[in-house]
Amino acid sequence: MSAKTKIFASLIVGSILNLGLVVPSVGAAPSALAAPAALPVFGDSGPTVVRLQEALIARGFTLRGGADGVFSATTQATLKNFQKVVGFKPTGRLDERTAKFLGLIAADQPKAKKVKAAATRASTPAVAPVAAPVVAPTKTVVAPVAATTTPMNTPIDGMLTIDSLPTRGQKSDAVRLVQEKLIANSIEVKGGADGIFGVATTVSLTNFQKARGLNATGAVDLPTAVALGVLPDLATLGIPQISVFPSQGRCSFVDSWHEPRPGGRLHIGVDIIGPKGLALYAVVDGTITKMYGADSKLSGNALRLTAPDSTYFFYAHLDSFAPGITIGSAVRAGQIIGYMGATGNAGISHLHFEIHPGGGEAINPYPVIKALDACHVTEVLPQP
Repeated sequence: MSAKTKIFASLIVGSILNLGLVVPSVGAAPSALAAPAALPVFGDSGPTVVRLQEALIARGFTLRGGADGVFSATTQATLKNFQKVVGFKPTGRLDERTAKFLGLIAADQPKAKKVKAAATRASTPAVAPVAAPVVAPTKTVVAPVAATTTPMNTPIDGMLTIDSLPTRGQKSDAVRLVQEKLIANSIEVKGGADGIFGVATTVSLTNFQKARGLNATGAVDLPTAVALGVLPDLATLGIPQISVFPSQGRCSFVDSWHEPRPGGRLHIGVDIIGPKGLALYAVVDGTITKMYGADSKLSGNALRLTAPDSTYFFYAHLDSFAPGITIGSAVRAGQIIGYMGATGNAGISHLHFEIHPGGGEAINPYPVIKALDACHVTEVLPQP
């Protein structure tokens, strides 16, 4: 983990504590181990795995199968979800920092040696955890570190951050804040501001979104969070706005930001899965500034669409480019610029899509495109 990533994670954890978004757990977490122990890894089984599972459950995370003592794909997915909630890098691995935060290792103990014990290999398929992340309070206060961070992750008094937006199934003060904002906007929330993101809150969010002309997702996406006033405007957050979803439906996508890839790489985009030949659209007005051929080992057919503010959007694994699309082509939002395929190292037909604000490092594009999710729109958009 780079120094920048460590500083960022510390800032997020400190922000969660300082903003009061940490609420009491539904049960007490297991006490810290008396002495350093080998941290369990995927595939291990035994008492140390049970301790990990009990710690996750005590903090409000649903673990299918319970504390069965097997570090299966289910445990890995739940651990990853926990790491994401507290602002750590969501690797799904029990590193020393995560173990300390869960109370499995005393904060002042030396780093545990990762000795892989004889294990019963699990064949449990990966199951997405039912998120009800209630994080237990901790006496360890991580002071915010002065650092250069992107505005989208910088806490602002009285508001949430992009990484602390609540999701369905969650119980937290972040949920309560959203509910209070809905009520302040004359939207009924059955049960009131109880801090539980259930069906009632989803319905209320949908009603709010419809009233404001937003995409009725029932989720606290970026435009909804801004409209509710729990996030500042997108420009302040440093997040580019797009006006068109990048692909024709039917398609699907999930948040795969920073998932590991072969060769030690991390995924820095979102994969929109769909059949070969789906139309791919320019998400903004801009210019095609780079193109790559099918012989490019990783990206295959790919292009870069650059907006006037130097923000660029990277499209990869295209089956082909739209007629007339070349370097220097000026395109309009919604214009077809290519077609979905599986060139490069794609494996299956999909669009790999990245966002680089101001021409800099990539940001997680999932919340940006989720706000405009149009995977259900199967007709080709009218062409400009």
